[in-house]
Amino acid sequence: MSNTSKNTFGASVLLGLMLFLFSCSSYNDMIAPYYKEISSGNYAEAQKALEKNKILSKPRNQLLFLMEKGKTSHLTGDYENSNHYFNEADSMLERGFRSAGDALVGTLVNPMTQSYKGEDFEKFMIHYYKALNYVFLNKTEDAIVEARRISLQSQEQGDKFNDKDSRYSKDAFSLMLQGLIYEYDNDVNNAFIAYRNAAEVFLNSKDQTYYGTKMPVGLKNDVLRTADLNGFTAELQRFEGLFGMHYTRQPKPEGGELIFFWENGMAPVKQQQEFFFSLVKGDDGGLFFTNVGGSIIIPFDRSYSNDGFNANSIQSLRATYPKYVARAPFFSRATLSNGTDTVGFEKAEDINELAFKTLDQRFLKEMSKVLTRLAVKKGAEYILKESSKGTGKNGKDNTLLEGLGLGVQLYSLLSEKADTRNWQSLPATINYARIPLRKGQNTITLSLNGANGSAADTKTITINGTGRMQFYNYSSLR
Repeated sequence: MSNTSKNTFGASVLLGLMLFLFSCSSYNDMIAPYYKEISSGNYAEAQKALEKNKILSKPRNQLLFLMEKGKTSHLTGDYENSNHYFNEADSMLERGFRSAGDALVGTLVNPMTQSYKGEDFEKFMIHYYKALNYVFLNKTEDAIVEARRISLQSQEQGDKFNDKDSRYSKDAFSLMLQGLIYEYDNDVNNAFIAYRNAAEVFLNSKDQTYYGTKMPVGLKNDVLRTADLNGFTAELQRFEGLFGMHYTRQPKPEGGELIFFWENGMAPVKQQQEFFFSLVKGDDGGLFFTNVGGSIIIPFDRSYSNDGFNANSIQSLRATYPKYVARAPFFSRATLSNGTDTVGFEKAEDINELAFKTLDQRFLKEMSKVLTRLAVKKGAEYILKESSKGTGKNGKDNTLLEGLGLGVQLYSLLSEKADTRNWQSLPATINYARIPLRKGQNTITLSLNGANGSAADTKTITINGTGRMQFYNYSSLR
């Protein structure tokens, strides 16, 4: 075989390998069988699909696998195993992902090849499911521990940002859940503190709306009621003024109350989008990336480059970045009835809005890493291409260097891929309602309305009123 044939063959093999390893399929495409089953409510089949999925079995996707296993186990009522998986996921997040090899792979190849580290709101959702699991298992102390860890998570998130007011550093819904769990344990002092903290997240936000969720009236009532129960007269009056409400003490229902969480729809999925940038030298000599219209300016991070880096070798760069695609939920609204009273649901968490906005918030920081990595790769291509020109030592040509240059070019082109992974069995929104119970057996009816507002489905459950607060969650994941 001639050198030309060998090089052609080698290039063909390389191209075929790259096309195989780095297809344009999104993560959602790769776990489609699992996603189809869980969105259809076939949870047992979803678990089977999860176990068989080759993508989720890879070490770099272990966190995703554990979160999905925890969620499917929760949906099937296997709360012990659900928390087994969530606790493993929690431990992974606490240990962190500091492997030098993992960081190197992400730099040389793409972020999709790194260990999945979780979105910030996904970490809070682990606490939500773990806390509910413990409540359903009658492990109140463990549920309280989980409630306390919500504050630690909020503090950890807040430490990541200097501009805390404009960044997702606290999860208002998690703080509301914390208050509910404290109240479930008859700890009205800590319940008030948690409710107050949640309310202040909303009050410190524009129009009392936090990431697509307006402050629920139920939260306002919880703040006022627990302030009154604690005898905090000054706080009661202060929040009456802030909320524009007057609090009137109501008798406690003899059978207690049911806190009903309605998880509606499916979280958005990630797809890949493309951007084209040029590396430009500013008036001060500094380098920065800019897109065609000049609407995006991103500084070049010189820490990634070496002394021999040639900025002139960079003409244009194709960069990829994930984008969320929302899925319209089948149900638009719901009501809850105990046979006497009918109450509506209030939105407590908008995962759709969280997903879109938190991804946008880190665009400049993450795109800077992507572009700098691509520029360094482009520089390596340039060096090899320049070295291959002309004749080498002893009159030999530089076909090998030319082939290597082509290989690096193909590698850079085909390996560039956005990280389209996310915890896909999360709901689009979490809504909640508080409804009174009678002593003894209560029949609770959930009525669901379709997108056009017409009645679409109902679910009936039986709750034994014991005088205590109780929890129930229902998922309509379509």
